[in-house]
Amino acid sequence: MCLGSDTGVPLSPAGVSPKTTNDTHTRTSEPKLAWATEYGPVFKVPGVFGQSKVILWDPKAISHFFARDTWLYNQTPFTKIAVRSTVGRGMLWADGESHKRQRKALSPAFSAAAIRSLTSVFLDAAHKTVIAWDGKIESNQRTHCAVIDVQQWMNHISLDSAGIAILSHDFGALDGNDSDVAHILNAFGSFSNDSHNLVILAQNFPSILKLPLPRTQFARRFSLIVGKICQEMLLRTRKEEETGGAAQGDKSCLGLLLKAEKSGESAVLTPQEALDEVHKSQNSPERWDADFRLCQAKILLLAGFETTAASMMWALVELAQNPGMQTKLRDECLEFGPTPSYDDLTNKLPYLDAVVNEVLRLHAPLKEIPRSATQEDVIPLSEPMRTAAGNFTESVCISKGTVVVIPLAALNCSVSMWGPEATAFKPSRWFEGDEGTHGARETLHGYRHLMTFGDGARMCLGRLFALTEIKAVLFVLVRNFVFEMADGPGVQVVESFGTLPRPRVVWSAASSVPLRVRRYEV
Repeated sequence: MCLGSDTGVPLSPAGVSPKTTNDTHTRTSEPKLAWATEYGPVFKVPGVFGQSKVILWDPKAISHFFARDTWLYNQTPFTKIAVRSTVGRGMLWADGESHKRQRKALSPAFSAAAIRSLTSVFLDAAHKTVIAWDGKIESNQRTHCAVIDVQQWMNHISLDSAGIAILSHDFGALDGNDSDVAHILNAFGSFSNDSHNLVILAQNFPSILKLPLPRTQFARRFSLIVGKICQEMLLRTRKEEETGGAAQGDKSCLGLLLKAEKSGESAVLTPQEALDEVHKSQNSPERWDADFRLCQAKILLLAGFETTAASMMWALVELAQNPGMQTKLRDECLEFGPTPSYDDLTNKLPYLDAVVNEVLRLHAPLKEIPRSATQEDVIPLSEPMRTAAGNFTESVCISKGTVVVIPLAALNCSVSMWGPEATAFKPSRWFEGDEGTHGARETLHGYRHLMTFGDGARMCLGRLFALTEIKAVLFVLVRNFVFEMADGPGVQVVESFGTLPRPRVVWSAASSVPLRVRRYEV
C-alpha cells in the first residue's frame, strides 16, 4: 500500500503547536522530535483541507531520498511559485537536467580556490565592525561597555560581505549607508502572523502568491535594484576588457560566472532549450542571458545575506550564554595570531570549527525541505517498522504526487543520532567519540553528517562561503570583545517567525537580542 491517500503508516496528531519550555531556547523543531519518538521513522502529518505530508526520519530512507532529489522528487508547486516570484527561474527553481546544468555553471564561483580569495572580504567587514563598536564603548565612559543590537550589525556585515563577494558591489552598510536593498532584505527576513498564515494557506493554493502582495512588490523592487547592479558590473567588465585594465579579472562570484560564460564553460541550457526560453519570453538571446545572470545574482545575494546573518547572531547568543566556551574560543583565537587565512580557518582552529559546527547543528537556517514525488517510489528503511495495523515492513511505498518532507533541523537534534544531550549546545561533542550514536548518522552524507546544508544534488552550493564568513567574523569579534546577555544570563531566547528562524528575547516583539559588549582587556 502506497502513502498518499490511505496508509498503514502511523499518523501524527493534527494541530499540534511547538511547546514553550523553560529552556533558554524554544525551537520549532520540537514537535517532530516528539512525533518521531512516538510514531516511528516514517509518519504522516495532517495538513489543512485534508492534505497531508510524509515525514522521513529513518537515515536509510533519507539517503535514498537525497539520491533522487531533483529527479524523482521535485520542488512542490508552492515552492516553485514562491521561488519564481521572489528570485526567478534560477537554480533554486529548477529541477532535473536544468538544475544540474545551472549548478555546474555556478560551481566554480564557490570552489575552495574562489572562497580563498574572498576571505579578506569577510575579515575586513569584521574589522570595520570592531572600529564601530569601539566608538560606541568609548562614548560610554561610565560603564566601559555598550548594549548593542547585534542583529542589526550582523545584517550589515552580511550585506556588505555578500555585496562585494557576490556582486563586486559595496552597499556600505557598515559605513552607515541606508540602501534600499537593506530594507528589502530585512523585509524578506521578517514575517507578521498574517503573512505566516497566508503562507500556510498558499501551500494548498499556490496561486495566491501571484497576487500583488507586499512580498511580491518587494521582490519586484529587489529585482530592479540587483538588475541595475548586474548591468553596471557587466558594462564595467566590458570596458576593462577593452582597455586592458582587468588582467586578473573580477574575483566575485558573479565575475567568475561572467568569465565562465565568455569562455563557453557555463552552458546552462542546451541550444534548443535556450531558443525555447527566448520564444516563450519573447526576448532576445542576449536578454535571456541577462535574465539568467539576474536570477542567479538574486538567489546568491538573498541566500548569502539571510543565512549567514542568522547563523552569526545565533553564535554570539550561544557564546554570551556560555561564558566558559566563549573564553576557550577567545584563547584559541588569541594564541593563533591576528590574521588567519582561508586554510587556517578551515584546518587550524579546531575549537572555532567545533563552535561553528555546533551552532549550525542546533540552529539550522532551513528547518525542512518539502518535495513532491513525480512518480511512485519504494523507500527502504534501516530496520523494520511497525505500521498502524500492527504489521512490520522494511520499506514504504510513496505514491505519485505525495509531498515528502525531510525535517533538517529536527534531525540535527535527534537523540538517536547525536546522543542524550542532542539539544544542548556542546562544542566538545566534536572532539569526543560517541560510537553509540555515530553509526546512525553515518548514513547521512551531508557536511559533517549534519542536515544543515542538505545533501544530494541540492546540497548547499555556498556552504564554504558561509562557513568561511562565519568563522572569519567570529574570529575577529571574539578576539576583541566579551559578550554578555543584556537582560541577564537566564533570559529566554526563542525563534522568531521569518524567512529563517532568528533569535528573539521572549518578551520582545522584534527579532533581536541585545547583547552587552565590552572590550577584551589582556
